[in-house]
Parts: sequence; C-alpha cells; structure tokens
Amino acid sequence: MPGAAPDFLVIGHLVQDLLVSPRPRTGEGPGVRARWRLGGAAAYASLLARHFGLRTAVLTSCADDLPLASLLPDIETRVIPAAATTQMRNVYSGADSRRRQRVPQRAAGLTPTDLPDEWRAARIVLLSPIAGEVDPALAAAFSPETLIGAGAQGWLRKIGADGVVRPIPYDRWDATPLLRHVHALFLSDEDLRAEDAPAALAEWGALVNVLAFTRGVGGADVFSGGTWRSIEPFAAQPTDLTGAGDVFAAAFLIRYADTDDAWEAARWGAAAASLVIEGPGVDAVPTRAAVEARLGNAS
Repeated sequence: MPGAAPDFLVIGHLVQDLLVSPRPRTGEGPGVRARWRLGGAAAYASLLARHFGLRTAVLTSCADDLPLASLLPDIETRVIPAAATTQMRNVYSGADSRRRQRVPQRAAGLTPTDLPDEWRAARIVLLSPIAGEVDPALAAAFSPETLIGAGAQGWLRKIGADGVVRPIPYDRWDATPLLRHVHALFLSDEDLRAEDAPAALAEWGALVNVLAFTRGVGGADVFSGGTWRSIEPFAAQPTDLTGAGDVFAAAFLIRYADTDDAWEAARWGAAAASLVIEGPGVDAVPTRAAVEARLGNAS
C-alpha cells in the first residue's frame, strides 16, 4: 500500500554484482558487455522480508539501468537518482573461501532528507550500507517503536583509488552516534581484522541490545543480555556464499521483532543463511516456509 509505513524497510545501495564473462568468440571483437546480477545487502534483505510476507520497502540510489519493478516485485522503492549504479565484483579464493571485493563505481549517498515521512514509522529498519553510503544520522530518524538493525560492513571498509575494498581499523569508525539509536548490530569476521575483533566486539556490544558476529560456515556468536552464545551453523550444500550475512540479519530482525528472543532469532538467521548459500545470488533467498522446514529438520 503506497504511502503506508512499511513493515520492513531496508536502506542501502542495490548493486550490480559483476560476473566473470566468457571470452569473446572469434569475430565478436572487443566491447562485450559485462554481465551482472542483482546484489547488495539491500536486495538480499528486502527479498527475504518480502518472501516472509512483510510489506517491504527500500530506500536506495542507482542509475536508471536497474529495472526495479522486475528485480524487486511487490517491494516499494524510493530511488535517489545517480549517474551510476554501484557495482561490485566478489572473488572467493583460498581454503577458507575468503572474499575479495572491488567496487568500480558507486551511486549517491543516502541522508535523512531522502526518507519519506510516512516511512519513519516503519516497524523494522535495517541500515545496510555496502560502501559508506548510509548517513548514520538516519538511525535517529525513526519512531521510538521502530526496531532498528545495522550492518556494520559498509562503515568498516574503504575503497581505494584502484577500487579494491579493504578493511579499516575498527577505531577509525566512530560508531557511537549510530549505535545509540540501534538495537541490533550485525558484522562478520570479514569486516574486522582478527587483532581488532576482541576490543571492537566488547566496545560495540556495550552499546546495543544485541550484537551478532557471523563467521560464515562457522556459524555465529551472539551477545545479548550480557551473555555470549555460539549459534551452530545448519548443514548446507554451499554453492554461492554471497548474501548469507544479509539474510541472517533480515531473518533475525523479523523473528526478534515477534519474540524479543535473541537466541531464537539467531537460529532463524542461521537457517536462512544456510539456505541462501545453496543457490545462485538473490534467486536463492528463502521463503518463511523453507526456513521453518530447515529449523524443523534440525530439531
């Protein structure tokens, strides 16, 4: 229903995830267009929320080369025009499947003035920057009843002149202005240098109700109510690791809003993450029924 407050609002860039293109056939010549598929935390999280039956909206920025009506059907969007759509290339390598990223172009930043007034009463909000595009002041723009989650990755990286994404020392991010308005913070072992993790998790965990530190196929560590608890991963047949943390965050927030139980919410997040890695890109974002089935099979 246009004009109504959404159940679930995601703020961040939609992304053209660049794919490895085959070599041109003889006679094709140069200039073969790069292939891409929809990506970015905003895409994975919003599709998860829609698949769960929630009225979903996205605040984003992109150029007019994204056919949003077909890419995000039944999801309301507010788009801040940009000269270029954010693009990203993910490369997984090594025995630990570590991800290396490159961002050749970015869309415009997102600020509180871009937020429709009626969306300020959204039930659940996920701030999900991929390249620092979300103004932290957006966290203060919502109703006191809104459950606000934030994905830290977009504030914990820098993009060099060569387009390569690199982590920054955690103490270079002044997280306090954001986290004083955030209920749940999500980050992964790819977002922090190993030597920074203990101090960062202790500092940020003291500022939010819940902190979830995901470790890919290693599961997640969740801090809530002064206690850390490890959440074991669900058995899966991984084919594409992209988007696991994003659907974890979305499924967590949806269940947490219903139950106020961080441990149950984390199991829902882990189940959703185990499903999305079993298929290609956003096509593998699971439904609520699929998540419930995986939870039931594991019990």
